[in-house]
Amino acid sequence: MAVADIIVEDDRWTENLALLAEQAVAAALSGVRLDPAPFEVSILACDDARIAALNEDFRQKGSATNVLSWPSDERAAENDGEMPDPPSLPMDAELGDIAISYDTCAREAAEAGKPFEHHVIHLLVHGTLHLLGFDHIRDGDATLMEGLETEILGKLDIPDPYS
Repeated sequence: MAVADIIVEDDRWTENLALLAEQAVAAALSGVRLDPAPFEVSILACDDARIAALNEDFRQKGSATNVLSWPSDERAAENDGEMPDPPSLPMDAELGDIAISYDTCAREAAEAGKPFEHHVIHLLVHGTLHLLGFDHIRDGDATLMEGLETEILGKLDIPDPYS
């Protein structure tokens, strides 16, 4: 079970969110050679107002964003561009929480001419990688993370989101 819980605060999220979330989280975990079965991720499906409030509370940024993630443990690599340490089972089975905003996701997909479902999967893969310690602040880390996202999405027949 990769997705433990989905809390839907915005009714525009459809029932297929559970399927998209399970697909994205499992693909991200498999993409870094982890068996998805023992891991759990919780997802909040919300709107721009809610994610803006969360962004302000946790990052001191008062604007909406597409996705936020809260890892259950610090897993980042010490050196720029290196793989983070994998979670240790069984104590690290709960990877953390992801919030995704319908408004920003729909707007970005429309602006980029991408299917909404593809963008949702990309953002949930992105959020899951954050839970695993990947980041894009340092250049080497960004290159590693974007490369993994492209590879993972390619296996799902989703085009490179960065090209």
